[in-house]
Amino acid sequence: MRGETIVDIVFLLVNIVILLAIMGLLIWMQKKHLSFSKRVFTGLGLGIVLGAFLQMTYGTGSDVLEQTTDWYNIVGRGYITLLMMIVVPLVMVSIIQSIINLEKSSELRKMSAWIIGILVTTAMIAALVGIGSAALFDLNADQIEAGQAENERSEMLESTLGEVEGMSTPGKILSFIPSNIFLDMTQQRSTSVIAIVIFSLIVGTAVLGLRRKDPEQAEMFTKIVNSFYAVVMRMVTLILRLTPFGILALMANTIASTDFAGILELGKFVVASYVGLFVMFVIHLILIGIFGLNPLTYLKKVVPVLSFAFTSRSSAGTIPLNIQAQKNSLGVHQGIANMSASFGATIGQNGCAGLYPAMLAVMIAPSAGIDPLTPGFIVKLVLIIGISSFGVAGVGGGATFAALIVLSSMGLPVGLAGLLISIEALIDMGRTALNVNNAMVSGTLTSRFLGKLNLKTYNDTKAIEKDIAV
Repeated sequence: MRGETIVDIVFLLVNIVILLAIMGLLIWMQKKHLSFSKRVFTGLGLGIVLGAFLQMTYGTGSDVLEQTTDWYNIVGRGYITLLMMIVVPLVMVSIIQSIINLEKSSELRKMSAWIIGILVTTAMIAALVGIGSAALFDLNADQIEAGQAENERSEMLESTLGEVEGMSTPGKILSFIPSNIFLDMTQQRSTSVIAIVIFSLIVGTAVLGLRRKDPEQAEMFTKIVNSFYAVVMRMVTLILRLTPFGILALMANTIASTDFAGILELGKFVVASYVGLFVMFVIHLILIGIFGLNPLTYLKKVVPVLSFAFTSRSSAGTIPLNIQAQKNSLGVHQGIANMSASFGATIGQNGCAGLYPAMLAVMIAPSAGIDPLTPGFIVKLVLIIGISSFGVAGVGGGATFAALIVLSSMGLPVGLAGLLISIEALIDMGRTALNVNNAMVSGTLTSRFLGKLNLKTYNDTKAIEKDIAV
């Protein structure tokens, strides 16, 4: 027994040394001034290789693998934690700073309306895509055999349903309004980011009004905010430079811990989900092209952000990288970038609040004796998804919350959603990337509509490296 423990420790140390060696390679690439995107993709690729090596060597559930992923989490989850740390000050100060630099307060209404309109509209389109994908692959909950994990998940969902059913649409909208901004700064609510945005909008609007009555005080506050904004953005830059290391560790852990047997068993559901996600990505690019922008240029500049979103499964954690990419790479107006990234983390999420609940509804409906392809069912489902797409948490688990709302509103058994627990993490990676992409699309298109998009920056292929690469 003692010998096995020593062997386990040796294997653990070897795994840690391998990670440190790869991180050393990434540091060397940085010193050689290789581009930020190359370092990100190197971290992503080597993370996949390392994760596959760990999976094949130790197997799912082994003690060595579990301890290894715990140590790797210092780098991977630690990076996400740093990003979450900066989200609140970034959202707050960037929105306030954007508003007080606006020439007219009417611009704020236009920006907000366009951003939210695009987010919710595309969520409803995503619902239609989800319905089509589920129908194309003939998904049916009766085809899945429930094991212990699935049954436990189903029981948990049904017990959570009471909380969701007690939240009416007016109550949900009311939850956006911050009653204690310090509580929302801790991000304890699923709508905390929206509450912070609303508080920041009120502060910024108050400063605009103060300029007319007491310009001296307004000017002093503006200088303080601008200084604080500069410091926060510098913090963001320092943290974002750790992205290749974070992606390396996150992807290694994801691959190493994946239940490939469960994926093979539910292969059709995985394929159907990713077909739907791919179609929505294409629709996003088509929207970019329709409004006179090069979709390939857009894609090249957002891929590093999407890579992190994919590996982290956190829309909220991706906010800093999202804002930085929109502003510095795509030429999106600063205020629009701030709001689209913040709103997009909780409103109109195409993957978690649009595509996924729609696919679940179509999959589960036959077990309840309902034909999901009738016009009445489809129209009702799309409308419910549009309304319920407000306030979905921008972290792992937000899709479950959205699914509970949609399924209960459609009168479908929510417990059957637990049948997909073995592939939940894999699907959630793609959903999160789609959510983040939709936020960037909404910011880019809103800037384009309002004539605030810097086309020179958008078309500059090297703009992606500004402020991050060193």
